[in-house]
Amino acid sequence: MTKTPTPSEIFKDRLKAARETREMKQSELAEKAGLPPSSIAHFESGNRKPSFDNLRRLATALEVTTDYLLGRVDDPGLAEAGDPLYRDIGKLTGRDREIAKDFLEMLAKKAGAKKK
Repeated sequence: MTKTPTPSEIFKDRLKAARETREMKQSELAEKAGLPPSSIAHFESGNRKPSFDNLRRLATALEVTTDYLLGRVDDPGLAEAGDPLYRDIGKLTGRDREIAKDFLEMLAKKAGAKKK
C-alpha cells in the first residue's frame, strides 16, 4: 500500500522543484521573496512551515500558484490555464520567462502603437 504524501511533504517538494525549474539558488529565491536564505532551507527540508504571508511571497517570487505549492493542483500555472498563451509557462526557466515577458511587452507596445 502506497503512503499518500502529507501536505507538508508536498509543499517542501514542490517548493524545491519550482525553485529548480526557475534555475534559482535558495539565496536568490530568498532575496526575491524578501525572506532570509535560512528560511528557504528550512522550508525545503520540512523543518519549518511558512506563514500565509510567506507562502504568498514564495508563490509570487516563483510565479506559481499557492495551490500548486500546497498540492491542491498539479499544474504550477493553473491560474492562467484558461489562456492557451500560458499553457507551458510553468515549465520555463527563470531566464526564459524573462525573455518571454520582454517579448510580450514588446508586442503589446507594438499593438498599442498601431491603435494610435
